[in-house]
Amino acid sequence: MSRKTKTTATKEEARPALVPKLRFPEFRDADEWKIEKIDELVDTVTPPKKLPTSNYAATGAFPIIDQSQSAICGWTDDNDALIQDDLPLIVFGDHTCILKLIDRPFAQGADGIKILKSRPKIGTSFLYQFLNYRPVVTEEYKRHYSILKEKLVAFPDFKTGEQQKIAECLSSVDELMAAQARKLDALKIHKKGLMQQLFPREGETQPRLRFPEFQNAGDWVVKPLGEIFPITSSKRVHESDWTPTGVPFYRAREIVALNKHELIQPLFIGEELYAAYSKLTGEIRDGHLLVTGVGSIGVPYLVRSGDRFYFKDGNIIWLKNDGKELSGEFLHRLYETDYIQKQLKAMADVGTVATYTIDSAKRTLAVFPPDKDEQQRIAACLSSLDALITAETQKHEALKTHKKGLMQQLFPSPEDTNNP
Repeated sequence: MSRKTKTTATKEEARPALVPKLRFPEFRDADEWKIEKIDELVDTVTPPKKLPTSNYAATGAFPIIDQSQSAICGWTDDNDALIQDDLPLIVFGDHTCILKLIDRPFAQGADGIKILKSRPKIGTSFLYQFLNYRPVVTEEYKRHYSILKEKLVAFPDFKTGEQQKIAECLSSVDELMAAQARKLDALKIHKKGLMQQLFPREGETQPRLRFPEFQNAGDWVVKPLGEIFPITSSKRVHESDWTPTGVPFYRAREIVALNKHELIQPLFIGEELYAAYSKLTGEIRDGHLLVTGVGSIGVPYLVRSGDRFYFKDGNIIWLKNDGKELSGEFLHRLYETDYIQKQLKAMADVGTVATYTIDSAKRTLAVFPPDKDEQQRIAACLSSLDALITAETQKHEALKTHKKGLMQQLFPSPEDTNNP
């Protein structure tokens, strides 16, 4: 008799059956799941040899796999380095905790990974999905495979086919996510290529692609930003000035998040301090541009009507664009171009971290059409493309959420797995 039907009072028998909330119809009356350590479910695979990074090629017949974020880090034609038996295999990055499911012959790259082969009682694809459900990218897993191998895995009997069914279901969602990711990448590449056409190259004063009504409009203007509008920063705000509520206070990291349209949890300063400092420096207004000056330098945020916040001095450069020569939207787009970004990299004082200073911003050359209608046309074109990228990003996130919900239904809860 299955444990799930026993009613005796022993601790072992009184425990609820280890089953997921959702089972495919043909498995609803199947036995409960088992629990074992990862170390009891897999063997490690030793590659014929490991390829150093100097052997990574841009093209080749076989992929090279290491612990990097990308699925494939390089290519090789070295048959003697191939791992091609017992596919698919799971690759675990000892230091990055990256998991990869590899279903084609491959070579191992630099050290720092474990290659795992499932034993007959568990399917490799099922185990891979389970490990993604119980994320291994946490502090407790970092440092070595010896920590991961002690973790518990819940699984149904392999012979029933339930493992395969779950893996196929989740893999189909993975394929949809991968297709959506490729669509997003294609849009981003398209945008990058379009910007290279819509803005002049370094040393040139006309773009290669121009809207029909502006094709005979002549050369663009090249001028240092410091000659167009004031460039400054804020007053110093000390950590002791932060308050639980009040006016939002942004550092460079918040500006980067806002640029990516990510949610933030801002710090705050008091209304009195904001009023005093605003009296000295002025307030941000529609069309001003804020640019990160430390770490991830050159990331822009365009101030919109209704924005009300203060920001960290030095870390954020304040371009007080008055709109007389440059529209705010165009200036924002200009900071995304290779034309500006190459200047930033050349100007950055590379010490412990790269920096972009007020003086550097003043010396940064802007290239722009004198006709603000053309500026607006370019900005509107890129904004519409950004809107499309945002919509496709949301679809990708929705697929991630859908898969997460499926996993919560198709696998027993982590609490039940950890407390058998």
